[in-house]
Amino acid sequence: MARQWLAQATHVLVAAGAGMGVDSGLPDFRGPEGFWRHYPLFRSMGWTFEDAASPKAFRVAPAMAWGFYGHRLTLYRTTEPHEGFHRLRKATESQSVFVVTTNVDGQFQASGWPEPGVLEQHGSIHWLQCTIPCSDDVWPAADLTVALDDRGLWRGDFPRCRHCNAIARPNILMFSDAAWIGRRTEHQRERFRGWINNCGTDNLLVIEIGAGCAIPTLRRLSERLHGNGARLVRINPRDGQVPEGAISLPMGAREALTAWLDAGEI
Repeated sequence: MARQWLAQATHVLVAAGAGMGVDSGLPDFRGPEGFWRHYPLFRSMGWTFEDAASPKAFRVAPAMAWGFYGHRLTLYRTTEPHEGFHRLRKATESQSVFVVTTNVDGQFQASGWPEPGVLEQHGSIHWLQCTIPCSDDVWPAADLTVALDDRGLWRGDFPRCRHCNAIARPNILMFSDAAWIGRRTEHQRERFRGWINNCGTDNLLVIEIGAGCAIPTLRRLSERLHGNGARLVRINPRDGQVPEGAISLPMGAREALTAWLDAGEI
């Protein structure tokens, strides 16, 4: 049935959460132990993921904050997106497609998905902004060289705002973040609004992948569209329950997408 739905859809919305990137080998920060396993320095300091991923960290301990984000930037730059990204893009080439993701890793763009059809709801680690901020400008991090010491702390001069020379930070929506510049994301959101208003829900298939319940932004979007007439396929190995009329594939992203798109019916 899921394969039939895909074949019948005129428009496809891909709603992707953290579970999409985990299958590429990206870290899962679920719970403090998951975070500390990847960043033992923060365990010794008593810092949680929420402490590290906050604007305050750049004020009180910029070497730790940039050590954390510098490591993640390097990881996201070098990680090859798993095969599910490529299979799904190829399978939807004949349809009108938009991606909405809470991930900040840029994996969709890295696997060839067109930039104009991606909404990054929490921003992107591949863009920078001022920590103050002194303006609403954001700029690419492509030229930023990451240098960390053996403890995982930032080594050398910090990235700086290109306008006022204050310390720069990733253009990511962090915890307790009143300084995030959402201009780039809002432009993406405007494109998404135009797309969804144009296509409607009659021939829309929503493919939700790896979106958890803790921060249910994507699940609410998927279920709202499903309630208005869209078909919904939910791919999630932990939280696979679905509303009536939807399809659940209780597997990881890579397994579900390759099985679905390669072998046919699941």
